[in-house]
Amino acid sequence: MAGSGKAHLRSSEDVILRVEDLVVEFPARKGQVVHAVSGISFDVARGETLGLVGESGCGKSTTGRALLQLPPPTSGTVTLDGDELTSLEGKAMMRRRTDIQMIFQDPISSLNPRRTISKIVAEPLDVWGPKDEAEQQRLISDILDAVGIDPESAAYKRPHEYSGGQCQRISIARALVMEPKVIICDEPVSALDVSVQAQILNMLEDLKAKYGLTLVFIAHDLAVVKNISDRVAVMYLGKICEIGESDELYASPAHPYTKLLIESHPEPDPHAEVDESVVVGGDIPSPLDPPSGCRFRTRCEFADATCSTDEPQMREVGPAHFVACHHPLRLAQSH
Repeated sequence: MAGSGKAHLRSSEDVILRVEDLVVEFPARKGQVVHAVSGISFDVARGETLGLVGESGCGKSTTGRALLQLPPPTSGTVTLDGDELTSLEGKAMMRRRTDIQMIFQDPISSLNPRRTISKIVAEPLDVWGPKDEAEQQRLISDILDAVGIDPESAAYKRPHEYSGGQCQRISIARALVMEPKVIICDEPVSALDVSVQAQILNMLEDLKAKYGLTLVFIAHDLAVVKNISDRVAVMYLGKICEIGESDELYASPAHPYTKLLIESHPEPDPHAEVDESVVVGGDIPSPLDPPSGCRFRTRCEFADATCSTDEPQMREVGPAHFVACHHPLRLAQSH
């Protein structure tokens, strides 16, 4: 099994979510296989926010869905608070899934257009309880109020009567109503205006403190990930290439791909000079036939013969800062 190693995994009892050697593959035409996620490992401590970042198609959302077993991964393990989810089936998995919820990328299409907002938020309670209608209404009112939606109007309004930002708040309320231990946020602000993004992010931070949430925050916007995450994992073509504490990783990236992502982010200054040297050449590889060795080597200026034959393994380049690279920038700078 090709992988990036497990040197970055922690042995702390505070770890609530642990993923090891996660592989997700999909069949394609002519007997080919899409290698969406290829042997990644990471963990999330209780009350922590892990940012999962990378360009479109790198496997971020597939990873998030695999954590909930939607669909189950091809191989590997997902352990939630001591229970291995990959070994559960049927009702046992359905019951455990109440502890790990997901906020989907498109807030409007994730909501049933035929139901009122109150009924949408109440649906998990209809299945798992409490069954008492008065108790349900109290829980629904409390959670809608917590996300800034008027409970009274939610009793008769439907999703099309709300804006995108409001629909995302409703999606968050639906995820919170079962009091989950972990929430997977799959690009929850990518479809929203910048001003609305800030509102949703601030609300998530407040809800995290209020309910003691643990978050896996998936995004391709580096600025968003930096502001909300305690730790950040960078993905490229189905692999994790770097992981570390947010401020440290942004201040001193160790992987050439991470550095490229950070430098490619536009600066919010109309008078700022554009650095035209921040470009990446080479072929963009396909998950149908990923490159041997290091998957980023076809686009990396530091690639050599070793990069084409040996897959880099995770190693520590700073306190709690790990990178899977044969030529990490941190070590090059220190020398």
